[in-house]
Amino acid sequence: MHVTGGCHCGAVAYEAEIDPQRVSICHCTDCQRLTGTAYRVSAVARQEDFRLLRSTPKIYVKHGESGARSRQFFCPDCGSHLYRMGEDNAFVGIRVGTIDQRAELRPRKQIWCRSALPWTANIEGLPRFETES
Repeated sequence: MHVTGGCHCGAVAYEAEIDPQRVSICHCTDCQRLTGTAYRVSAVARQEDFRLLRSTPKIYVKHGESGARSRQFFCPDCGSHLYRMGEDNAFVGIRVGTIDQRAELRPRKQIWCRSALPWTANIEGLPRFETES
């Protein structure tokens, strides 16, 4: 699937070919801290199928529980987290919230569930509003 996307302020833009079957939710504590929320949702593209269209993101390198380094790419202007790449550069984990076609992408699995916040298991019963009220 061809996708386009970018950061909140529009400084950084990209396009990619992704496999919509490889969209996942990560509950690890690193993703919780990096996103500032309960989990991260990512779509996967092969590195050769990902292309920056505008600007150059800033990079933050984190070390995972395994000791592997993971490069986190974000907009130097607005701070939007855009994607990550591991040490092997084989795959790009694109943050679904930055993809223009995000409404078409449904997560197919959850990982690092041992770190999941307990309330994320079922939010269906919470009151819903179309806008902030």
